[in-house]
Formats: sequence, C-alpha cells, structure tokens
Amino acid sequence: MPRLFASDDDRDLVRAEREVRAAFDGLDLDLRALTAVSNIFRAATAVRNHMENGVLAEHELSWSAFTSLFVLRVWGEMDARSLAAEAGVTAATLTGVMKTLESRGLLRRRGDSDDKRKVMVSATAKGRKVVDQVMPSFNRHEKMVTQALTDDEQDDLARSLRAILRTVDAIDL
Repeated sequence: MPRLFASDDDRDLVRAEREVRAAFDGLDLDLRALTAVSNIFRAATAVRNHMENGVLAEHELSWSAFTSLFVLRVWGEMDARSLAAEAGVTAATLTGVMKTLESRGLLRRRGDSDDKRKVMVSATAKGRKVVDQVMPSFNRHEKMVTQALTDDEQDDLARSLRAILRTVDAIDL
C-alpha cells in the first residue's frame, strides 16, 4: 500500500483524496468537508511533529509542555483547568505535564487561597526564560512551514481556521 497521505508530493495527496472519495462513493457524505477536515488534521499533525522533532526536542519539551509554558508566559498565572483549556490538552495530560515541568523547575503549582479545589499554575523565571529561548527557533520553523503561502494566503488561512474554531466551539456548547 503506498503511503499517499504521508507523501510530500501534492499529486500523491490529491490521488489519496480521490481514492478516499471513490472508497465511500454511494454513501451520503459531504466529501468536500471530509477532505477539508482530513487536511486540517494531517497538516496539524505534520506541523506538530516537525516542531517537536526540529525545535522542541533540543529543549526536551513535548508540544503539550511547550504550549503550557507558552500560555503561562503570555497570560501569567492561571488555574489548572483554564491552562488545560488554553493549551488544548486534557486535565489528565496537563497533570503529567505539570509534574514534569515542576520537577525541572520550569513551573510552579500552588493551592488557591480562596478555593481549595483550584490549583494555580505559573511559569517560574526559568520557565519563562526557556520559552524566550525557544521562540526564535520556533518562529523560524513556523516561517519555514508557511513559506509556500503568500502573506495574504497566510492571513486567509488564519481567518479560515479561526472560523472553524468558532464553529467547533458553538457545536460543543
């Protein structure tokens, strides 16, 4: 079986999409939506893998760990539930991430003085410094993975993906 979805050749990807449509011919499916969502997923996975292997591994950070530190670097201390939502991870995943980052001195947890059920999370000075060290390389790689798009196409893509995020949020209410 050829690895069409894993190919970096546009012709292979288009062929894979055509074969998926043929495989489900006769079913009442919106194949345009299937193709769009499939491409969103594959692109997100490819970018995440690239960033983890090409940038974050050097700092011994997973995507979830970096994203959590990034969120804390930008917005400061927050409760763990909010951090999980902002970082796009489950509470269970965040628990493991926090344990690892805390053991490395990059993150601090404390109980909330008003609500004992809440755990407040903040990046340490060392954690903020790590984010600041990673960001230039991370951004160079962001530029690399978007280099085939014009500035207008990048803006259009960002707007389109925000529209999808708003739609998913509305569906999940």
